[in-house]
Amino acid sequence: MTTDRSQGERLPAGFTATVANIGIKDSTDDIMVIAAEGGCASAGVFTRSRFAGPSVTVSRENLRGGRSDAMVVISKNANVANGSDGLADAREVLDLTGALIGASPDRILLASTGVIGRRYPMERVRAGIAGLEPPSATTGLEECARAIMTTDTVPKTARAEVPTPDGDTVTVAGIAKGVGMIEPDMATMIAVILTDAEVDPEALQALFASVVDETFNCVSVDSDTSTSDTAVVLASGARGPVDHADFRDALLTVCTSLTRQIAADGEGAETLIEVLVDGARDVEQARRVGKSIVNSPLVKTAVHGADPNWGRVAMAVGKCSDDTDIDPDQVVIRFGIDEVYPRQVDASGLVALSDYLRGDEVLIHVSLGAGSASSTVWGCDLTDGYVRINADYTT
Repeated sequence: MTTDRSQGERLPAGFTATVANIGIKDSTDDIMVIAAEGGCASAGVFTRSRFAGPSVTVSRENLRGGRSDAMVVISKNANVANGSDGLADAREVLDLTGALIGASPDRILLASTGVIGRRYPMERVRAGIAGLEPPSATTGLEECARAIMTTDTVPKTARAEVPTPDGDTVTVAGIAKGVGMIEPDMATMIAVILTDAEVDPEALQALFASVVDETFNCVSVDSDTSTSDTAVVLASGARGPVDHADFRDALLTVCTSLTRQIAADGEGAETLIEVLVDGARDVEQARRVGKSIVNSPLVKTAVHGADPNWGRVAMAVGKCSDDTDIDPDQVVIRFGIDEVYPRQVDASGLVALSDYLRGDEVLIHVSLGAGSASSTVWGCDLTDGYVRINADYTT
């Protein structure tokens, strides 16, 4: 299996796309339509928020058959908490997109993120979709990734290729957006994974759900849960079948890369934090402890300030008070490969650790001594930039 970041790469076989600005908020691209000629197997995972937006509602409905013809993403407006009007607007977007590409609205998926509580500017949306260029094979992965950005600073793409039994290759390529209101159960994020592998819808859903659980469900920027989380995989089948284990490995590679990119681009972030918890009773315990660490404002600000204050990590582990099998005498805490607890660090060691924390990526490794399970979660430091972005978000 080979991988890369896919900047400028074409979409996998069987897919076409179009992107444009239709005036949702500013002059940047804010709509993307990906179409699958002849339809494709489809699967998805969505937010569990009680305030789930209409885009989630209609996409859940349209995924019940396991096949779809297209996906449309509108960025910079979530169209959430607008009652029946917001739901009607979402359905009209599907009607308009269906007219553009010649597909039934109930075979189209929708994703949307941005400001909550504001309806789509439907006059501009109607005119904008009517004026879209038809989806084309010349629209690349990075163009699609840019069109779904909100406060993201960079487009997020990833790609993996897997050999098939007949000597060909299938491609798994993905795009994502998301930098804030991230955690748990995915994030304020949209992820669209495309593959030209042939996978039946039931298997696709099972494989994708398990990969999402290991990746997008393991990222946190600020511990807030979004109303609009949407992760979808579309499989055109244009390159034929592939071994399911190999396909899952490729999905995992792509989704892990996108997860790390989301965490690294957290609002105002300067440092990617990876937390590995091993020696846990089970995966759930490992993830729970990891999230406690990566969500701690004190840990996040310590990383931002390059302060090797391992006591804050110990505090975050200790907050998991229901996990009574965690014994402090069995816990080991490391920054990178350097143990900081229980072995004490001298003055020169603290200087070296401070230098380590100034890097672009920081690993916090905690061994619980309670079992053999492990989990990795990702997050970022907490900066004054995060405060400013969110203090001024709608004004």
